[in-house]
Amino acid sequence: MKISFPAAVVSAVARSLMAGEPTVEGAHVRMMRTLGRPYRWLLPLAGRYVRAFAGRTRPRLREVVQFLLNDRGFRRVRQRQLAVEHWLTEPQRMLPCGPAAEWGLPVVECEADLAGWLGLHLSELEWFSDRKGLCRKHGSEKLQHYHYRMEEKRSGGIRLVECPKRELKELQRWILGSLLDRIPAHAAAHGFVKGRSIVSFAAPHAGKAVLLRMDMENFFPSFPAARVAALFRTLGYPEVVAEHLMGLCTNAVPRGVWGTRVEGRMLYSRRHLPQGAPTSPALANAMAYRLDCRLTGLARTAGAVYTRYADDLAFSGGEEFRRVVDRFGIHVAAVALEEGFAVNHRKTRVMGQGMRQALAGVVVNQGVSIRRDELEKLEAILTNCVRTGLAAQNREGVADFRAHLEGRIGFVEMVHREKGRRLRAIFEKIRG
Repeated sequence: MKISFPAAVVSAVARSLMAGEPTVEGAHVRMMRTLGRPYRWLLPLAGRYVRAFAGRTRPRLREVVQFLLNDRGFRRVRQRQLAVEHWLTEPQRMLPCGPAAEWGLPVVECEADLAGWLGLHLSELEWFSDRKGLCRKHGSEKLQHYHYRMEEKRSGGIRLVECPKRELKELQRWILGSLLDRIPAHAAAHGFVKGRSIVSFAAPHAGKAVLLRMDMENFFPSFPAARVAALFRTLGYPEVVAEHLMGLCTNAVPRGVWGTRVEGRMLYSRRHLPQGAPTSPALANAMAYRLDCRLTGLARTAGAVYTRYADDLAFSGGEEFRRVVDRFGIHVAAVALEEGFAVNHRKTRVMGQGMRQALAGVVVNQGVSIRRDELEKLEAILTNCVRTGLAAQNREGVADFRAHLEGRIGFVEMVHREKGRRLRAIFEKIRG
């Protein structure tokens, strides 16, 4: 059946352009098949489309429609009696950009494929991705996919921890293990990357003349849903698949969670990466890749080295870097702002060899080590726990004090194997 409604023609032509590889010949053939005639203006239009979108993040349908409406050549002909001879019904193909083609990403080309890959029915996929935000708008906590916990930051302010409920968390873990873990992280990124740790983050800065430490503000909420969807399209997924994956990995906090609090409400009310979801760290590292590239190059020009652990930025160098370190921090903040992040200037520290140079809880003046007073304090607590029991030493009322102590010992073991082994030997003598 022929359809002469102009909006339908524009939509059909846009879908034909997006259906396959962004090549002039392929786009030309698909448009001829859609419109049923070899119009002479189709080949130049295909060339303009390829020049506009080839090598970029996979465009959304509305972006291609807008391209057609703004294209002078197409505007001259679209008022004619064009008709859609053949609607393209097959799903769009995977079109990964650049290196993503070599990462062995799972092939998912339509909603049905995605639902099957996740082990869901289509209705369940729509429910968990919640692209229209219906769960957030509904007042019932049972219909929401997250639990919420507010924590006071040491530096002041509020941190909202968003913990996905069991079913959604299982889906996120599957996406992490089967898809996101295949995306290589930048060499400067050390947080939440297999084979890297706080030690590898701090080690390049050991023994340097000067160390600059900076912190990015509201790191996870700084990634909006549109940026997450764009990443999945860059990986090659069609728009509808990318939108569902975005929905599964982002969250918008209901207003009722905040009560009378105002701070942070606007930031968290839009869809963002939730701090507490298994997928958020890997997605953040992938989307911060350009930031890491730019800061690595900036550090190199100043004779410095750069590493990042989540929202912590570290730069260090010798005398050449010491002379420019104050101005250098301004350039870092400018680059971060251009990439969509804000630096918390209250946490910026410039540390020379004459003072304790600390990064993420470790000291790097000579090598990577833990403060002596912290080790002595932990050993004293463990020894007293052996003598008087866990409850007597839990002065701050930690919920699971045994697990808390074991976590601190694990941190020591990561930095000082022998000292950690000695502390664990004391820990194993604790009863109760």
